[in-house]
Amino acid sequence: MSGLRTSTLVRGARLAALPSMYAGRTALGAAKKVGGAPAEAVASEVQRRTVEQLCRTLGELKGGALKLGQALSVLEAVLPEELAAPYRATLNTLQHAAPALPWSTVERVLVAELGEDWSARLTLDTRPAGAASIGQVHRGTWRATPDAAPVAVAVKVQYPGVAKALRSDLRQLRRVARVLGSLGHLADATGLVDELAARLDDELDYEKEATSQRRFATAFAGDPLVVVPEVHHATGKVLVTGWLDGAPLSQHINDPALSQAARDRIGAALVHVIYAGPERTGLLHADPHPGNFLLLPDGRVGVLDFGAVKQLPGGIPAPLGRNAALVLTGDEDGLMEAMTGLGFLAPDAPVTVAEVLDYLATMSEPFAGPTFTFTRGWLREEAAKLMNPRSSAHVVPKHLKLPPEYLMVHRVAFGMVGLLCQLEATVPMRAMELRWSPGFRATMATHLGTTDAELHARATAELAERYGAAQVPATRSPRALAAV
Repeated sequence: MSGLRTSTLVRGARLAALPSMYAGRTALGAAKKVGGAPAEAVASEVQRRTVEQLCRTLGELKGGALKLGQALSVLEAVLPEELAAPYRATLNTLQHAAPALPWSTVERVLVAELGEDWSARLTLDTRPAGAASIGQVHRGTWRATPDAAPVAVAVKVQYPGVAKALRSDLRQLRRVARVLGSLGHLADATGLVDELAARLDDELDYEKEATSQRRFATAFAGDPLVVVPEVHHATGKVLVTGWLDGAPLSQHINDPALSQAARDRIGAALVHVIYAGPERTGLLHADPHPGNFLLLPDGRVGVLDFGAVKQLPGGIPAPLGRNAALVLTGDEDGLMEAMTGLGFLAPDAPVTVAEVLDYLATMSEPFAGPTFTFTRGWLREEAAKLMNPRSSAHVVPKHLKLPPEYLMVHRVAFGMVGLLCQLEATVPMRAMELRWSPGFRATMATHLGTTDAELHARATAELAERYGAAQVPATRSPRALAAV
């Protein structure tokens, strides 16, 4: 492949063919059923072949196509076991298996962004260490000045023409998203495509990504669970950061040799960076798929790719945590008042408080005890409720209206849960929620007859005992980090 396929006609034709190919396979499957083939076997084969072609097409096209595939890879935990294996194998290859661009194309970008003398500061391996949706990564060494000591770096180089490709993809991906909704338990991806479109310009600007990554690197310096690489240099299309020796989580997540203790610690690290990020940096890491996390030799998790973030200067939104606490405490009046007052539910919505409690119980269940074990089986059961027309989990969502400012937070939480279920990790979710969610903590303090400060101190001590205390100065507030 000589470069990223940027032709609107070519990319559009490849993506537009996916829905029609699925329809053709479905029609052929129906004919096989009439001919006597078992319905379950036919349906499974149609789904398997559709996803294999989908993943192959998304991986080859890169751009927005691959970003959608990467985001969907965390959803394989929802699938029934008989379909999970082929989905898992095919979707997870998207994390690092995108075909690489030739070195000559990469070099043209380096000259345009860093100047003709770029090699005086930067030495690169011409073979990419990873190739993803918007750019590919090369390992190298960097000198900030001619007499500075070289440091090992990862250099992300943006694909030429990717902006045009992304915009072309997003017009067609809405049709693909509707097809995905027909593939069993796999969630409809239309909202995800809209979200990708909304943050397009930010993800294409590596200087903005560098600003976000610097804030995370400063805020999580010395953290016992996660490592964020230092940023050494950035332009609009080239990002130079510290190199981390580790393997992508996508290569470990289904490895039976990975111990339960390691799975639990990785799970805690994933929750930690997503929960602690808003309070420490004022930002939410908004792209939790397995390719964005590395398992390091010392057991910590390296966190990559800060192109997709959401500004949360006040930390985790208080209403989300408050609602979870109201469900746990069974406060029916308080819950319905909060749901209608925030516009989550219309006052005359035809649902009962019992139905709302039953629906939200799934989201609050991980906080009910000291720890919670996430499993594929648990997630499949909850997904089945959503598909059951007689279930409140099916009825209530039809009347829910999540405010726009919470949509990305909701998707990130769902992606995180998908990863935890793939890991089958046991995590102290209640302590995490008490430590980092002010709305949850304040509501639980009122219910328990204690103070916010007391619950905060207890949760902080519990997490420090489990994982060690982070060496982060208390003065590193989101406001201060904004200037980093």
